[in-house]
Amino acid sequence: MEMNLSGPDNATIRMLRDPAIAVVLPVVYSLVALVSIPGNLFALWVLCFRIGPKSPSVIFMINLSVTDLMLASVLPFQIYYHCNGHHWVFGVALCNAVTVAFYANMYSSILTMTCIGVERFLGVVHPMSSARWRRRRYAVAACVGTWLLLLGALSPLARTDLTYTVETLGIITCFDVLKWNMLPSLATWAVFLFTLFVVLFLVPFVVTVACYTATILQLLRTRDQHGLAQRRRSVHLAAVVLLAFVTCFAPNNFVLLLHMVARLFFGRSYYHVYKLTLCLSCLNNCLDPFVYYFASREFQLRLRGYLGYGQLPLDSVDTRAESIFSGRTLSARSAAAGAPDSPQPAGSPRFQRQESVC
Repeated sequence: MEMNLSGPDNATIRMLRDPAIAVVLPVVYSLVALVSIPGNLFALWVLCFRIGPKSPSVIFMINLSVTDLMLASVLPFQIYYHCNGHHWVFGVALCNAVTVAFYANMYSSILTMTCIGVERFLGVVHPMSSARWRRRRYAVAACVGTWLLLLGALSPLARTDLTYTVETLGIITCFDVLKWNMLPSLATWAVFLFTLFVVLFLVPFVVTVACYTATILQLLRTRDQHGLAQRRRSVHLAAVVLLAFVTCFAPNNFVLLLHMVARLFFGRSYYHVYKLTLCLSCLNNCLDPFVYYFASREFQLRLRGYLGYGQLPLDSVDTRAESIFSGRTLSARSAAAGAPDSPQPAGSPRFQRQESVC
């Protein structure tokens, strides 16, 4: 977003005139839509009607899938906008809706992936003490809470006119030139930026990295040979989530902070870089189906079945586990109550079923 202190600067005008930008952005958005829409529709169908929202992890994944579909549904408007020479013809209300959808998708994905990481951490590192909190109603409350936080943080984008007439080019932009009077003061701008960068990105990123690091270390310390598949899925899931943060979310948020600070205090602009990183942030929609795949063993089995690849190798743990986030978690032998589901050799860990309940 270019800050309209005294009209768009030369860098922004050059960006709006650049024919390469008018080609690259629609191509990327089109690829994201072509991959995201069928992938997330399939994921939503499996999660809702084949697996069901029976555990916190599935609820978080359903929320993530709905968020991705929300963004995919507005991408055609962005594609037409850039193909039309960055000229917005759909009115103020739709411009606001598309802009909010873009940012809501990015930050909702960040917060939901953080929730998945915390759920995984609690289930593996603190399975017994966290059992009362790892329930469906708390997962639903977490999803509702994240959306309320997002709506509050992004409310300035919904309340103001985000279109701007660039008279030198004869076009109307949508969120490419941001009006200074969108917020009443410099202090308010600082709070807005702090919320976006620190609250909605930096803190969730640190929490996510810490949770996955602790989870993997705990699994590596587990000597049970039956948990190899679970550890492998955990490492793959952590890799996908961190890849999404590093390649999709981090560049956009760091460049956003740099651009806004430079524009507000030094009169410089990095808008052309920001525009490309905003486009890059949409690629998380293509990575999210891999999150579902590595997060849920049942999702893996159903997808492989539909594609005709057959079953995955099963071990005694994974046969009973619905996903690596399921309620059946490793517990200390002294804390286990009742007999295990099947006879186990001496010295092997015992498992206690802890179902997610309403």
